[in-house]
Amino acid sequence: MNITNPKIERYVMKALPPRDKVLREMEQYARKHAFPIIGPMVGRFLSQLALITGAKRILELGSGYGYSAYWFAGGMKKGGKIICTDLSEENRARAIEFFKRGGFGPMLEYHVGDALEIAEQLKGPFDIILNDIDKIDYPRALETAIPRLRKGGIFVTDNVLWSGRIFHKKKTAESKAILEFNRRLFSSKKIFSSILPVRDGLAIAVKAD
Repeated sequence: MNITNPKIERYVMKALPPRDKVLREMEQYARKHAFPIIGPMVGRFLSQLALITGAKRILELGSGYGYSAYWFAGGMKKGGKIICTDLSEENRARAIEFFKRGGFGPMLEYHVGDALEIAEQLKGPFDIILNDIDKIDYPRALETAIPRLRKGGIFVTDNVLWSGRIFHKKKTAESKAILEFNRRLFSSKKIFSSILPVRDGLAIAVKAD
């Protein structure tokens, strides 16, 4: 299922200004290795969120080789810190290299291991937390992230429409987890949430108290 009309998506993509050399290389790597990334439309939105909030501390639950974190970095002032998490040492090394080449090296702190276990050991508050881990763990990610956000902080989650698979009659464990996550997202009194039907569905929640 196309979440966004393909014509609209093509139009927006053509309207976007050119990315820097590092981002273009990161996107080329994703295409070559079929590595899922948020893409430039959502990437620019992440930069906007960093700018709007004046973010100084950002936590990513699931970072891959740093594509989304790189976009965040572009919207942050010097002295900011982005804490990334991933299970792959190779992704960590690649992210460090990309950040260094982009001039964002000092901003990156990268932990290898289970994202939620790492997050549980970190002290908040964070200005923004991005959730892009295994979908089966989405409900747990919500419960882990919200206490670590500052008041007015933003919780961003990718893939909440799951390419329409949440509508299948025979739902996978991942689809069920996403649906439960979405239910909790809107039922929680601690956050004010929306789902943007862009790319694969992007959830935005603002911590209310």
